[in-house]
Amino acid sequence: MMTQIETTVHYDNGYEDEYMIQEDEWDRDMLLDPAWEQQQRKTFTAWCNSHLRKAGTQIDNIEEDFRNGLKLMLLLEVISGERLPKPDRGKMRFHKIANVNKALDFITSKGVKLVSIG
Repeated sequence: MMTQIETTVHYDNGYEDEYMIQEDEWDRDMLLDPAWEQQQRKTFTAWCNSHLRKAGTQIDNIEEDFRNGLKLMLLLEVISGERLPKPDRGKMRFHKIANVNKALDFITSKGVKLVSIG
């Protein structure tokens, strides 16, 4: 007959507490390398422009050019081959948010799960 022995091993090298303190002090914004982030922005902008050229337009800055939702909706139309709802043409913040929401609703309708995009 075999007897099973349960053992628990504790390692105390002092690193765990120090690691946890460091983790709490990390600034989330500093986790990404700015050079890498800039390269990703440049690559994504080029990808967007390769599709937006079909519609006769382009973007220079993702944050600025997609802010009102118009070019974002256009990009989605070009890559999906489908029509999105008519965009709001007003210049107020409400109109811009409505356009971005229309684009996000379209993406969600295609089964894409959007997480942490606030």
